[in-house]
Amino acid sequence: QVAAVRQPGRALPHDDYHALEEALLRADVGPQATDRLLAAVRTTLKDSSYKGTPAEALQNAVESLLADASKAAALRADASRAAGASPKPFVTLVVGVNGTGKTTTIAKLAHHYRREGESVLLVACDTFRAAAADQLEVWAKRAGVEIHRQAEGADPASVAFDGIARAKARGVDRVLVDTAGRLHVKANLMAELEKIRRVIGKAQSGAPHETLLVLDATMGQNGLAQAREFDKALALSGLALTKLDGTAKGGVVLAIAETLKLSILWVGVGEGMDDLIPFDAAEYARGLVGAP
Repeated sequence: QVAAVRQPGRALPHDDYHALEEALLRADVGPQATDRLLAAVRTTLKDSSYKGTPAEALQNAVESLLADASKAAALRADASRAAGASPKPFVTLVVGVNGTGKTTTIAKLAHHYRREGESVLLVACDTFRAAAADQLEVWAKRAGVEIHRQAEGADPASVAFDGIARAKARGVDRVLVDTAGRLHVKANLMAELEKIRRVIGKAQSGAPHETLLVLDATMGQNGLAQAREFDKALALSGLALTKLDGTAKGGVVLAIAETLKLSILWVGVGEGMDDLIPFDAAEYARGLVGAP
């Protein structure tokens, strides 16, 4: 909670602005986004017609920052997608570093789409980690969806290609491609992801239609570094943020939105299959500011 003051009024002492700046930085909002938010609050409070509190001004500034990032991300997605295309299957490539909750996020996404009436195929491209495909298969059964897997050590790009071919042959609505967790600073592993992406495009024109980074909200500003490198390599569509319920430093959402113009699409708030929800900017802003 970062709201330094709540009382109505149009002026804040310098000390209050300083306290607010410190609170935002402690919450991992980052200097660039913090400067924008403070400037927006100052502008709002100087407006004689504004009747709200400073906390409400901050909440509005947070929502505005997130809305701008979402608009920019939507424009980028529209530009990269064929005009009027309604792809089937819709292919989502899911990436992230180790330990972010990527595999469970994929399972929750599969559960969500199946509940919406869509058929889903999971493609297990983590072929190097021991029993990774076994783990994904357990989650696939829980979600009630099919899985495409091959032998341990198989080429991940080939697995992705064959999985999409299977989905096309069976008329599957959605394909979720799981990949091995990897550090964003390992050039060879990032190059492997780029290869998977290229091969997916050969399997189906225009795919992947969505490239989703799963990010641990507790990582703080390191999360921004991860997002930057994955976006550089893969042109991300957006993020799924896990463990947001377990940190007071979810401000990295704003750092990513302001710096990279990426949308937060999903938020993990627990361990259950239903505990992945669409990101709500207004609710997030209220939580960050500490509004009721």
